[in-house]
Amino acid sequence: MGKQKRIKGFAVWLCVVLVLLVCGLLSGGSATRHESIREVMKDAVLHESNKISLLGILDVNPALISAFTVTGIVLLIAACIRIFVIPKFQYVPGKFQLLLEQLVGYFDNLAKSNSPHRNRFLGAYVFAAGVYIFIGTLFELLGLQGITTEGMSIALPAPLSDINAAISLGCLSYLVILSGGIAGNGLRGVGNTLKDFSLPISMSFRLFGALLSGLLVTELVYYYIHLSFILPVAVGIMFTLLHALIQTYVLTMLTALFYGEVSESHERSKTDKKKKKALA
Repeated sequence: MGKQKRIKGFAVWLCVVLVLLVCGLLSGGSATRHESIREVMKDAVLHESNKISLLGILDVNPALISAFTVTGIVLLIAACIRIFVIPKFQYVPGKFQLLLEQLVGYFDNLAKSNSPHRNRFLGAYVFAAGVYIFIGTLFELLGLQGITTEGMSIALPAPLSDINAAISLGCLSYLVILSGGIAGNGLRGVGNTLKDFSLPISMSFRLFGALLSGLLVTELVYYYIHLSFILPVAVGIMFTLLHALIQTYVLTMLTALFYGEVSESHERSKTDKKKKKALA
């Protein structure tokens, strides 16, 4: 009986998919397009035409509105958790408490494993950066609409799909790494950090390129009406979730790794090497 129900359910789902595909193919030429696919793809990168007015003062990229929105969401969630959830923590954790403890523990262990001697600030930073990247990337799934200065409706993108936001986060991570070098080795730490001068560039463009690729693929799929009934759901969710997880892991791991390298005291590392030789 259970197998027959699964077969019937699959058959119904398949019929719905086929009907939607046929409807999409039949209505392929009925949509009116305000922009060519070239203009859509170009504006997704450069944000030259589709701008949003910021309180009537300045025309800005939609990603800036997304950044303000995501920041407000993150701060609101953090305040609610701090006020209403943390005071009710119990010795035997519930599901939500366990989720929070696992999340904080992951980033804390990431900081401690890569920087055993200086990790308190590093743990807080990689946690904040990781949460912002993850929530900011998932933000585009909400499909919140904004009105451009030309009166057109546009879905707010992920904040880090804007090159300016990606560069800002990459440079901020580099400054955190630089602060670890100064705290651990003074001016020598500054020299060690400045040797990797290409690090903020690589971190920024890796983050920007990964998020932008998902945005461009989704825009391309949505542009063609006969593909925009089923495929965008799979493509959008798949790309967004993968980018959210991968880019959160990559940036936090790189930051923790380089922070640990430049913040390690040279005197301590020499002592550890002598101890290892003596034990050998």
